[in-house]
Amino acid sequence: MNGKYQSDGATLVFRDTGTGLPVVFLHPTPPDGEYWRPLIEELAGVRAIVPDLRGHGGSQLGTLPAGGFALVPDAPVLSMTQLAADVLALLDHLHVPEAVFAGCSIGGYVLLELWRQAPERVRGLAFVCSKPQPDAPADLVRRAGLIAKARVGGSAEIFDGMAETLIGATARKRYPEMVTQMRARMTLTSEALVAVQAGLATRPDSVPTVAGLSVPVLAIAGSEDPGITSAEMEAFYAAPGGCEFHLLPDAGHFAAYEQPQKVATLLAEWLRQIEG
Repeated sequence: MNGKYQSDGATLVFRDTGTGLPVVFLHPTPPDGEYWRPLIEELAGVRAIVPDLRGHGGSQLGTLPAGGFALVPDAPVLSMTQLAADVLALLDHLHVPEAVFAGCSIGGYVLLELWRQAPERVRGLAFVCSKPQPDAPADLVRRAGLIAKARVGGSAEIFDGMAETLIGATARKRYPEMVTQMRARMTLTSEALVAVQAGLATRPDSVPTVAGLSVPVLAIAGSEDPGITSAEMEAFYAAPGGCEFHLLPDAGHFAAYEQPQKVATLLAEWLRQIEG
């Protein structure tokens, strides 16, 4: 089922398929929710709820506040707080009291905010190529540069580069068509790209949040991820609810898209433990 719902003045879209344990999948940026399709096709026995995050795919960006990112004070900010509120509004729309959540990259940052806002609605958290640490100073400078570039020349050139570099080198060699497929899912406007980069720059340090995660955690890192290291993701071992950690050989930042069967198998085994 494809559907729409309202959240804080924006119309957002989602897909809701299958039956069983509700699992909400939050995609990375700049792709949309179609990022998860190959994996979900390999995953049986779950109700897969897949929103397009605000500003991505078919979801509107809406009106956002500016002033949060010190290096670009006039940039609108798509905060993790807003994205988590959107996800909770979707759960309310679907009358889903609690779910398991899986997130890649920015999707994982939203999971940590969901835990801060509504831990009673979380049965488990699966992080794919995501980390609890905030941006380092060099990352903030890089994001300010991306914002400046997007404002001058638009987003197309930026997305061309991301499609090439975020998919792992092994996947690019074995499946060169994957770059074109992923690039086609990068449809953010320049305004949305600016807001996302400002939101990523201003996300909080979630390492203290990990110390309070009392639900089961799954952490999957890619050995060829250019932006998030396995050492950073090992911080999830501190979760008191327990952390199952995997490092995928030959996988880049979009590991769940590059290796959907492998990630689906790991996720399915972990979900069986949650269901008891």
